[in-house]
Amino acid sequence: EQSINRLSQEHIQHQRGLEKQKELLDKLRYEQQESRVRQQTVTEQLDELAMAPETVLQQMPADADETLWKHKVDDLTSQIERLGTINLSAIEEFQMQSERMKFLNDQHADLSEALDTLTQAINKIDKESRQRFKETFDKINAGLQEKFPKLFGGGQAYLELTEQDVLDAGVNIIARPPGKRNSSIHLLSGGEKALTAVALVFSIFELNPAPFCLLDEVDAPLDDANVGRFSKMVEEMSETVQFLFISHNKATMEIAKQLAGVTMREPGVSRMVAVDIEEAVSLAES
Repeated sequence: EQSINRLSQEHIQHQRGLEKQKELLDKLRYEQQESRVRQQTVTEQLDELAMAPETVLQQMPADADETLWKHKVDDLTSQIERLGTINLSAIEEFQMQSERMKFLNDQHADLSEALDTLTQAINKIDKESRQRFKETFDKINAGLQEKFPKLFGGGQAYLELTEQDVLDAGVNIIARPPGKRNSSIHLLSGGEKALTAVALVFSIFELNPAPFCLLDEVDAPLDDANVGRFSKMVEEMSETVQFLFISHNKATMEIAKQLAGVTMREPGVSRMVAVDIEEAVSLAES
């Protein structure tokens, strides 16, 4: 009986051990099945990526940690979920915006190139304008300094710029007739201003001669001495410029080759009268 009891106890213990082994076996089978499913899933993923498992295993680092990688995957998945709904039209919008950006960049490049060209043209024009203005200014100034003493019988006159930049500067006329110390043309009398203006205009005419010059009673505010010098200069310049002048001064009329006037012999009736000076002189001499 004791042996039977002992054997019964051993049988019960073996039964319990067997049950534990069965449970462990079932657990291993379950884990094996789970591993097969995971293996199949990973194999399918590798097939989609056109990667062989052997290649992946060879390239896998020695310190590979599946748990750490899984945490990273879960973290990235969580971040993707927080991004919200995926905009399926984002690629098309990106392409449209990229094309628009390329168009705008091309436009910007064209405008920048045009701006550079325009800037170069402006600089070239400014440089040429400064050069031509300076040359013209110097020639007119030299002509004024030459003609002013002839018209006034002495004195001096010259031009000066109000600023250093010739493109932004104004021009002042400094005129000093004989016996005066004026610093500006505004301090001159009417006749002196007129004669100074004549000197300036004649200097410009010498620089760029015109076919004819029209003078309207320029000699009106001048005295007899100034009228004589004015008439002499007009007569000298008439060799290159045809002068048409309106005058009531006899001294000025004496230098004209043709006279044309308006007379009213009868009340309310005007007539044009023309006189050829050379013909009139020849008739008078005969």
